[in-house]
Amino acid sequence: MDQEIRTELKKISNELKEQKLLQKEMLTFQEACEYLNVSSSYLYKKTSQKLIPFYAPSKRKLFFKKEELDNWLFSKEFKSDKSIDKIASDYLINRGRVL
Repeated sequence: MDQEIRTELKKISNELKEQKLLQKEMLTFQEACEYLNVSSSYLYKKTSQKLIPFYAPSKRKLFFKKEELDNWLFSKEFKSDKSIDKIASDYLINRGRVL
């Protein structure tokens, strides 16, 4: 019984933490790792290569705008073959050529 209560409390605590994270506009480095679900080494690599937008008001602290992280995440779209076929077909139809 005691273990069940602890498990449930931990679950509730994690959910509250996640909700708090989703409401923030600016994220710390650790929060950005959690938000993106990536390791700190991966995020450090992306920032050092300047492949992800970040802010560094001091040399030791990095911050991230959640909206910019979302844009970065969704900028790497890979279309399926079916989606590409539809785009090509629509393009040809709009140019007056029907397949």
